[in-house]
Amino acid sequence: MYRKRLTTALLLTTTLAVAFAPAASAHRPDPVQRQLDLLVERDGVPGALAFDGRTTRTAGVADRQTGRAMVGSDGKFRVASNTKAFTAAAVMRLVADGRIGLDDRAGSYVPQLAGHAVTVRQLLKQTSGLPEYTPLVDWSRPGTSEDQLALALAQPPVFGPGEDWGYSNTNYLVLGLVIDKVSGVGFRAYVEREILRPLRLRDTYWPAPGELALRGPHARNYGVDPADPGAGRVDVTDLPGHEFGASGGLVSTPRDLNAFWDGLFGGRLLPGWAVRLMTGDTTGIGGRDVYPAGSRYGYGVASVPLSCGGVYWGHGGDLPGSSVGGGRAAGGRGTVTVYTTTWTAEGEGLRHLRGAVDAALCARGR
Repeated sequence: MYRKRLTTALLLTTTLAVAFAPAASAHRPDPVQRQLDLLVERDGVPGALAFDGRTTRTAGVADRQTGRAMVGSDGKFRVASNTKAFTAAAVMRLVADGRIGLDDRAGSYVPQLAGHAVTVRQLLKQTSGLPEYTPLVDWSRPGTSEDQLALALAQPPVFGPGEDWGYSNTNYLVLGLVIDKVSGVGFRAYVEREILRPLRLRDTYWPAPGELALRGPHARNYGVDPADPGAGRVDVTDLPGHEFGASGGLVSTPRDLNAFWDGLFGGRLLPGWAVRLMTGDTTGIGGRDVYPAGSRYGYGVASVPLSCGGVYWGHGGDLPGSSVGGGRAAGGRGTVTVYTTTWTAEGEGLRHLRGAVDAALCARGR
């Protein structure tokens, strides 16, 4: 069902050096709004939103049929692979509590990996070499996490553990199983207890089994359904979110997602040394996949250079009907979430989504 477009939760933010001429008056164009307008007017995005903690900017509509206005900062959306940062933070909580070690073999906790040399650290860093499971799943009958892992393990490894970097949702599928074993309460309950509640992320949730719709106010999502690509762009709002699991299953809002980045990098979830490991033990990934030059991947988070100097830390994600990017700029210069209601992971759509993130963070840094 939802296969190739689910395989990579891609970082959707990058450097975009956009030169805006100095304004002669106070009525100069808003560079963030300009990028959102380009997404709608040139790229055919039904709706787009940017929230920087103070201002919500939107373009387009939330529903093509009714013309309903685009939702605001409290509108629900699937965060896709931003979920990996939540999962990584939960793993680091267990590390900080002395319950697991970064260099423990994953097979110590996940029987299917018994005999494999893959470590917890390599899973976090995407350096395990485990094959991608998502294109192998029949999403009309997705099965359990163990079933999904079995599909991946039936394939040859992409490379030896620690020998290279390669984005794979399987890494975070396994980390969910590790949390299940060590916490004794399951990764969903553990993330709720250790991350969502302490940060008061009341609008962030794991979909229940069989739950396809989004709760509360939300925009409709439009994209090519991998199960029926010949139908063109259709409504793909309803998805089997529970089955996306620890690698991509969370639902949130722009306001909550910003609060998560602020809480994580502001030291409200983990000891300082743990956050420094997440952002210091990194791999250069610039020029790989859609990652821009200068990007680095740590433990479920990535750094991306800004056109105004410095970097920001975050993640991003794609589904057939949405893309999201953003994060928190270093030095406390601001946090932003940019969200589109269709897939914009390539071409001009990606460039304009990146531009909105970059413009928002650079504007806050001035």
